[in-house]
Amino acid sequence: MSTTLLTVCAAVALSACTSTQTVGYGPRLEPMPGSITYGGQPRTKLTKAPIGSMVPHQFFDTYGHRVYETYVINPDRSLRLTSRRIDYDIFSD
Repeated sequence: MSTTLLTVCAAVALSACTSTQTVGYGPRLEPMPGSITYGGQPRTKLTKAPIGSMVPHQFFDTYGHRVYETYVINPDRSLRLTSRRIDYDIFSD
């Protein structure tokens, strides 16, 4: 029994190290369909916004959940995805 429990715990720990993060904060956050940077950086650059500005973005995912993302403008005027929150509440407006 203890060997099986240890094996399961090790598998969970290893899978957490290799999985990509889809919700939360951090450098490993990957764009998803509906994200501004999904499929690459946008063609237009934000030339008037100060470097380091936060850009909020919201959309609905493929399951109809509202997704809130925050981007930061890099010095080269590209956007960096910094946070994502998914609202799973089915009764929200």
